Amino acid sequence: MQKKLKRHRSIKKSTSSVLLFLLFFISIPAHSKPVIPFGFCPKYNPRIMYQLYQPFVDYLSEHTPFQFEIKLSRVYEDMIDQLGHGEIVIASCGPVSYIKAREKYPVKPILKALSKNGKPYYRGIIIVRKDSPIQDLKDLKGKSFAFGQAWSTASHILPEYYLQKANIHLKDLKGYSFLRHHDSVVNAVLKGQFDAGAVKDIVAYKYQNEGLRFIFLMDPIPTVPIVVRKDVPVEMVQAVKAALLKLEPQTPVYQKKMALWDEEFKYGFTEASDSDYDSIRKILRAVEKAHGMKGPVRE
Repeated sequence: MQKKLKRHRSIKKSTSSVLLFLLFFISIPAHSKPVIPFGFCPKYNPRIMYQLYQPFVDYLSEHTPFQFEIKLSRVYEDMIDQLGHGEIVIASCGPVSYIKAREKYPVKPILKALSKNGKPYYRGIIIVRKDSPIQDLKDLKGKSFAFGQAWSTASHILPEYYLQKANIHLKDLKGYSFLRHHDSVVNAVLKGQFDAGAVKDIVAYKYQNEGLRFIFLMDPIPTVPIVVRKDVPVEMVQAVKAALLKLEPQTPVYQKKMALWDEEFKYGFTEASDSDYDSIRKILRAVEKAHGMKGPVRE
């Protein structure tokens, strides 16, 4: 009974938040732009997040009838719950975060980023120090490992999945921790605090010449989606899609606009659908099954 009451209150809160947003949206003066928080999961520390994503939201504000503002969270789950409860209506999080959000809330992906090669895929990479004796996955048994946050796709779910395939489970590691950001994982490995770690490809390549060596490249997976609530005003969805789909990164004018954006966003976007992330669902289920639980291991 308490569980049902809690769920009812959660739904009521979510509905009320979205209704307030919609009322604000339709009552805004014609000469003003409605302000819309754009949520971002904490891939980097807050200073870097603002540095990389402020130019992106500035572009959206310039090319749509809306004023977008960055909304950050401490952990991935917080951002998803804010989206689910209607405190925000648009967000960018990784594939696993999107899947977890979809399981609980009325959300959908509208766009996904393109990589440098123009394809909507990226990789996770397992890293060690250049002077490490570790050569491949099997060498990680009995070693320490730095993961990213529990809901991080490339920094937790994927590497744990590939470790399992190599018959290495968390209990087989000397130790492991869940760190807050991808940069935190790299720094911990470089300082020798952990024998190995996992990060998304753009972060691994960023630090490659600072003393990293790659021992395993994971199979390509669908890129990060931009997600909205299903009850968001269609005008906003259309405006965001139009502004981002018209980007042409190969042309000088757009290269200049996108030069300061996060590497993940600076090569343009393409349409996204829920089925794009079915491959990640299978991987997530396999990791969850190994823990005998619905949901990744927690810190």
